[in-house]
Amino acid sequence: MNRRSGSYVILSLIFLILGFMISYSVQYAREWNRNSSGNEQRWTQEFKYRKLIIEQKQNNSILQKSLLEKQYKVSEIESDIAKEKAEYSKLLNKLDKYRLFNGDLSVKGTGVEVTLSDSSYIPSTDDVNNYLVHDQHLHMLVNEMFVSGANAVAINGQRLTKNSYISCIGPVVTVDGNEHPAPFVITAIGDPSILEKSLKLKNGVLDQIKSDNVDVRFRTNNSLMMDPAFKRKKQD
Repeated sequence: MNRRSGSYVILSLIFLILGFMISYSVQYAREWNRNSSGNEQRWTQEFKYRKLIIEQKQNNSILQKSLLEKQYKVSEIESDIAKEKAEYSKLLNKLDKYRLFNGDLSVKGTGVEVTLSDSSYIPSTDDVNNYLVHDQHLHMLVNEMFVSGANAVAINGQRLTKNSYISCIGPVVTVDGNEHPAPFVITAIGDPSILEKSLKLKNGVLDQIKSDNVDVRFRTNNSLMMDPAFKRKKQD
């Protein structure tokens, strides 16, 4: 091998190394560009997602505020409805009481029963009318029962209403046009203890009726039932 041939070999090695280095640099540059592009895409996507999350949180905050406002309004409406229901319930209770006193509703409960009978003893020298039950006796008794808190009153099973009228025609008493002979059984549904105390007061209603020579029997009753007044009228 001469000197010129040795030079060619060295140059060939140099060029080979340079070629390899250039090839490696180009490949590395391509790979870097590819990685750089991928990283940029990832950063772009991450930024996009973060932006969406922030926007979603803001929307959630707005919706949460709106929800709280609507819940407050619903709470106010429910409160108003509860008040209206309470007022409506009170009105219904009042209406039921009025209908009860007017005889429009059937009623069941405890109460008292008073029987008024013509005197069992009538002297031949006295006026017989002084020993009979009259309409004023029934008026006195019925009024006292209602004043004492009776929810319902009936005479011989006939329910009385606010418009009921009692009159005496000969030996019978008429209640709302229906004739009833003696004895008269007056029933009242209410607190038995209050009714009894009120009716049995000294010089009270029962004492006054007894002083008119009328036979009086009193008893409490734990199971009284009265139909509506219109039902009795239809049957009559």
